[in-house]
Amino acid sequence: MLLQEPPRPAAGAPRHRRRGRRPRLIVAVVLALVLGTAGISYTQALTFPGDASWQVRTVEWVRDNGGAGLVNIVENWWFAHNVPTGTAPAPGSLPTVTGSGAPAVAAAAQPPRLPLLSGVTPLTGEGVWVPSAQTVAGAPVMDTGYFRPDPAYPSQIVGAAWLDQSLTSTRLISGTREPGGTSPDGAQVPPQLRPTLVAAFNSGWKMKDISGGFYAAGRTAVPLQDGAASLVIDTAGRVTVGQWGRDVSMSPQVASVRQNLSLVVDQGRAVSGLADNSSGAWGSAKNQFQYTWRSGVGTDRSGNLVYVAGDKLTLAGLAQAMVEAGVQRGMELDIHPGMVTFNTFHPAPGGPFGLAAAKLLPAMPQPATRYLQPDQRDFFAVTVRSGAAALSSSVPAGSR
Repeated sequence: MLLQEPPRPAAGAPRHRRRGRRPRLIVAVVLALVLGTAGISYTQALTFPGDASWQVRTVEWVRDNGGAGLVNIVENWWFAHNVPTGTAPAPGSLPTVTGSGAPAVAAAAQPPRLPLLSGVTPLTGEGVWVPSAQTVAGAPVMDTGYFRPDPAYPSQIVGAAWLDQSLTSTRLISGTREPGGTSPDGAQVPPQLRPTLVAAFNSGWKMKDISGGFYAAGRTAVPLQDGAASLVIDTAGRVTVGQWGRDVSMSPQVASVRQNLSLVVDQGRAVSGLADNSSGAWGSAKNQFQYTWRSGVGTDRSGNLVYVAGDKLTLAGLAQAMVEAGVQRGMELDIHPGMVTFNTFHPAPGGPFGLAAAKLLPAMPQPATRYLQPDQRDFFAVTVRSGAAALSSSVPAGSR
C-alpha cells in the first residue's frame, strides 16, 4: 500500500492569515500607544494645578499638541460669525449703577469723559463713571463705567476701569503655567495684599503664541523683544505702557515687564494696519476679524491706568474703544471667553476671602473671585499704594 502525502492546506490559507494579522496587530498596538499617550497627556492637562475651565484646558491641550492650526481655523470661522446685533443690549448684561452725585472728596486726578452714542437715548448708567469703594482720604482710587463704542452695533457693551496711579500700585503675578517656572506669589493674590486689594485683571496671550517676553521678581522667564508692546511696572508699582526699545527699556527701576504683540494705540490714535494684520503683529491671519471677548490696557494723558474690555469686539473695535476711553498708548491683552477678567474688590468682613468682589461686566465668564486662588495664567493685581492716607472701605457716595 502506497503511503499518500497528506493534503496540503490551500495555498497561503493559515500562513497568510497569520501574516495578515501581524500588520493589524502592529497598527492596533501603535494606536493603543498613541491613544494611551494622548489620554495621559489630556488627563494631565485637565488636572494641572491652577484655575482654568475644562473648555480652556481642552482647547489649549489641542493647541499644544499640534492642533494650533485647526483651532485657529475653527475660532476664525466661529467668531467671524459672532457679529453683534443692531438691537439694544439685554438688561442683564449691564453693570449695576447705584447712587448719584459726586464722591465725598474729589480726587486730584479725573478720568476722561466716557462717550455716548449720538442720537441714541443712553441706557441706565451708560457713560457714567462710578467711584470705587476703596478710597484714600475720601477720594476714590478707581472709577469704573461702561459705554457703547459703535453706533452700528448698539448691543455692543464695553467696560472701562480708570485707576489713579498716585493712589494705587500694580503688581505682575505669575500663574502656575504662564510664563513657566515657579510663581513667587503662589499664582494668586498674596494674602498680605488682600486688605488693600482694589482690582485684579488678566494679562496677555500665552508666551508660546507671541513674540514677546516676561520679566518679574528679578527673573527673565522669556527674553524681552525690541518693538513689542510692553506693560512695564517700576519699583514703586507705577505702570507705563509703550514700545520696548522706543518708549520703555530695562533699568534698575524696572520691577516687571509683560509683553504682548504690538501696540494697538499710539499717540491717542488706533495704529494703522489693524484691519489687515498683514505683518502678523497681532496674531494669526484673520484673528483681527474675530468678534470675541477682547481686553486692552494703556495710560491716559496724565499717566493713569485705563483698562478696557468687551464681548464681540474685533481688534480694530477694541483699539477704537480704548481711544474713546482716553488711552494714549495701549496694548491688547488676552482675548476669548474665559480669558478676559477684571474684578473689583473692597474689604467685607464675612465675605469670601474677607472681600466683596464684583465683575467689571456681568457677562464676563469667570467668577468675581478669580485670582484669589491659584490660576494657570499670569495676571495683574492693583492695591492701594503703600504710604497713602488711611484707607476707607465705605461704599462711595455715588457716580460722576
